[in-house]
Amino acid sequence: MRSRSERLPALLLGTALLAGVLGVGTLASATTGTGGDAPASAPAARSGHTMAVSTQASGDDPDGDGCIPAVPQVTGVTPSTASPPPRYFHEFQANRSVTHTAPDDPVVHPGQPGKSHGHTLMGDTTNAGSTTASPEGGATTCKVPADASAYWTPSLFKGDQKILPVGAQTISHKSGVTDYTSVRPFPKGLRFVVGDPMQSADGFRRHPGFVEGWECGDSYFNTDFPASRPSRADVQLDIRFQAPSCWDGKYLDTPDHQSHTAYPVVKPGTNDTMCPADHPVALPMIEFKMAFPVNGDMSRVHLASGTGHSFHYDFFNAWDDATLKALVGHCVVGGLQCDARGYDQTHPEAGAALNADYRLP
Repeated sequence: MRSRSERLPALLLGTALLAGVLGVGTLASATTGTGGDAPASAPAARSGHTMAVSTQASGDDPDGDGCIPAVPQVTGVTPSTASPPPRYFHEFQANRSVTHTAPDDPVVHPGQPGKSHGHTLMGDTTNAGSTTASPEGGATTCKVPADASAYWTPSLFKGDQKILPVGAQTISHKSGVTDYTSVRPFPKGLRFVVGDPMQSADGFRRHPGFVEGWECGDSYFNTDFPASRPSRADVQLDIRFQAPSCWDGKYLDTPDHQSHTAYPVVKPGTNDTMCPADHPVALPMIEFKMAFPVNGDMSRVHLASGTGHSFHYDFFNAWDDATLKALVGHCVVGGLQCDARGYDQTHPEAGAALNADYRLP
């Protein structure tokens, strides 16, 4: 039987997407920095800000203008309005463990070590100097060796104590649009920031990526951390947050690290979702499911970026192209609920995309 947390996302995503269509929860972006991997005081919430744009040249952005064109660009695509046979699931998991922490952010502050607030990273070789080419072929703690992608969030603290997630975290890759058969793999080098470290509590709640906010035991929909939780080993602080899954087909990154991607919109007159016309390429929707072993008195719990509603995360794609294509085709396009091998235990007849060593057969 699925948990409550697994039964609700479809309804919640639809509500969030409708909110996006109606114009609520539309966010600009910003970044803050502490200059070290240490806790930061909560920033004041503000609106109308923009993501700080780095003018630092990097290996992927030699002129430092923040725009990284896709080569080749994807053109001639129109958003799919098709409605394939309903399948409740169309996803696969990437199980990733935390590898290190650092005040680095190769998306917002490329080539500038120590400039970011502290991040908890899942990506063995990820640092401020990471480029499209550098992670590929490196060591990885991921179950799937071909996933050299980097994923990171602001570090979480209880007072001055850094709290790290324990074990492999679930990072789902699923369809965010009704026509799951239209989803294609990420382009190599795609990167983006999900959420906004400067968003207000209301902005966090209305964000189209919001699922159930901060969860702790039976407490859901929290925009900040609950004041207290039972001091038991089985009680953890959880967060689920979904990324945009529509791409403009033109850029791997833009100056605000978000404009080249978009959330799906509701197809007029229906409950179906589709990509908007200016971001017509459907990609896998990433959903972070992070669990932090912290409980008891929660009054001193905060993120390196500030309050609980400052939560955000970054993604930098460095999947092996062939492996990602196999998983997307078998699991997302195939309408299956796959583990990291690309195997759906409820449909054993479909087989797995990868072998027992989590590699292409």
